[in-house]
Amino acid sequence: MIKIKKYIPISFAIVTALFVLSYCGNKTINKISQNKTIKERPNVIYIMADDLTTQAISAYGGIYKDIAPTPNIDRLANEGMLFQDVLTTNAICGPARAAILTGNYSNLNGYYKNERGGKFDQTKWTFPQEFQKNGYQTSLFGKWHLGTEPQGFDTFKYHNSAGQQGMYWNPVFNENGKDVKEKGYSTNLSTDFAMNWLEKDRNQKAPFLMVLQYKAPHRPWEPDTKYEKLWDDIEMPYPATFNDDYKGRELTAGDAEMTMDYFSRRDMKLETPKELKGKEKLKWEFYGAKPGEIVQPKNLSVEEGKKWRYQTYIKDYLACVKSVDDNIGRVLKYLDDNDLAENTVIVLTSDQGFYLGDHGFFDKRFIYEESLRMPFIVKYPKKVKAGSINENIITNIDFAPTLLDLANIETSVSMQGKSFQPILFGNTPNDWQQSMYYHYYEFPYWHHVQPHYGIRTERYTLAHFYHNIDVWELYDLKKDPKQINNSINDPQYTNVVSKLKLELKGLMKKYQNNKPLEDFRNITNTDFGSIVEGKKGEPSVQDIITNKKK
Repeated sequence: MIKIKKYIPISFAIVTALFVLSYCGNKTINKISQNKTIKERPNVIYIMADDLTTQAISAYGGIYKDIAPTPNIDRLANEGMLFQDVLTTNAICGPARAAILTGNYSNLNGYYKNERGGKFDQTKWTFPQEFQKNGYQTSLFGKWHLGTEPQGFDTFKYHNSAGQQGMYWNPVFNENGKDVKEKGYSTNLSTDFAMNWLEKDRNQKAPFLMVLQYKAPHRPWEPDTKYEKLWDDIEMPYPATFNDDYKGRELTAGDAEMTMDYFSRRDMKLETPKELKGKEKLKWEFYGAKPGEIVQPKNLSVEEGKKWRYQTYIKDYLACVKSVDDNIGRVLKYLDDNDLAENTVIVLTSDQGFYLGDHGFFDKRFIYEESLRMPFIVKYPKKVKAGSINENIITNIDFAPTLLDLANIETSVSMQGKSFQPILFGNTPNDWQQSMYYHYYEFPYWHHVQPHYGIRTERYTLAHFYHNIDVWELYDLKKDPKQINNSINDPQYTNVVSKLKLELKGLMKKYQNNKPLEDFRNITNTDFGSIVEGKKGEPSVQDIITNKKK
């Protein structure tokens, strides 16, 4: 009895102590686990350069890779995953951005076109709002170009002049609701804002989403002063399709107003007479944008003039890209210096591709490869294998769900896009998409590109141009990667066309856009308003080109 009485309290004390220690230990372990989870939520830096194209990035190869290398963008590819087949759903700035933000096609997000497309509906859900709601610090710097105030950002500074296209030099930014004219070069300024936020204004202990969107290399392609004459002493190479004659595509590619004949005096950096003001100044600067207005030095032949315009354009464009690359290097250095690189997802992309003399074009809009394919690179050292390359078909509506997945954020919001996180981690799902649906609505401004929809598979591109023509085109990307030969009437492709049309119809139903052509034409013809309200009596560039009086 005595022994029992003696040992019961001791045993009880030991058990009690162990329980308390275990409870406290579990609390500590749980707290450590929770802290570890918080620390492991990656930071996300989403970088988008307007009109940047794969041909201008040396990591993608091409004719400029040795002349105009992009070492910092290449570093992202070397330390992450480079995507070869990321495709835009509507190759024009505002609609592409809306698709990325919402994870939905234009017919669901409501933003179809730039010109007369109105403003993006700011009540729509966008992925930054979900980051913000889940404890991420959020910021936006650079180009927005959607007309309405950005939602889901703790802080923002975006271009707010020239219809929100912004200016290269001394631009006006909307800085958290107030317009401020900054002094300097826009690419550097946007990065300055980003660096200041990273270094000083954010909570250093919380995860962040930073959206850094450069105006460059958008038209009018104005380089930083130090790069203005970078390639003055050389002749840039010409794309293989530079002298495309548009045979078999006369009513589509051949009817577009985006060849080397459509550069303006402003594009060619001709000095505006100082005495010109207002409408007369705009009229002088944008001479060249209408048919029959050819800008070139006197005494040059037609072919010499075409080459002169291309050389001016491509050198300015690539010089703008060089500044983008420099500034990406600044961001990478900050991450390295502050031990943030390992736990930060970096995305480098554009709103669509762009023509660099390919098919004799500049600009974008078509379903053809150069404008359809987007540069897309992801660096995430913890999860993404360095130096990997992916060739799956991915579209820009897939970005939002993927970024949320990478941040371990769950959402109840329905999106048409699908997360490709497994692909980033090296595991392509067996049921991953084998084709994509494309639809472009804007006409006739800018560039007189016929509205069209289509399907792109690994091997084929099938498109229907429908606004005031009824033309189908088919390209076999295996046999005709440059898309020179429209094979729609080739008997050997009869079965291919039938299958593709059936698959296209299925995609249109899937994405809730299987409508009569007249409905599509109405979207093109409807004036949804301007992205920003112009001042009363102030002429627009379109007014000048159409000789419209105000």
